[in-house]
Amino acid sequence: MANYTAADVKALREKSGAGMMDCKGALDEADGDIEKAFEVLRLKGLKGVSKREGRTTSNGLVVSRIASGSAVMIELACETDFVAKAENFVTLADQVADAISASGATSIEAALDAPLGDTTVSASIIDKAAIMGEKVELRKVEVISAPGLDAYMHRT
Repeated sequence: MANYTAADVKALREKSGAGMMDCKGALDEADGDIEKAFEVLRLKGLKGVSKREGRTTSNGLVVSRIASGSAVMIELACETDFVAKAENFVTLADQVADAISASGATSIEAALDAPLGDTTVSASIIDKAAIMGEKVELRKVEVISAPGLDAYMHRT
């Protein structure tokens, strides 16, 4: 018998963005421990990252940051609108934009190498993609330098 409740499955789903059956399987494997189940999902997802390389990323978010007369816009792409609207994907997009803005990167290559916490933007994207079970990629990075910049982002 399972050592977890439906609320545990829901909590793991919200934390990871993984599907319900994946969360149930991970909780089974982790004997009901949510933190261990999260790690199970992450490790299983890392194994599948290379399988997703050929997939199309037709959804995602555009995020902008303005600081010190310079504007950064990024496009973080994923496969489905479900993931694009998920809180953990939106948070990742915001963190990536912040990291790129702080690093001064002006190309995708430099942006992927930018520090994000105790790792890089690239490693963070791979880690989150593993948990979400979808291909996630930094598709575009644009930097504009000019006085008086401002931004408006409409998220729907």
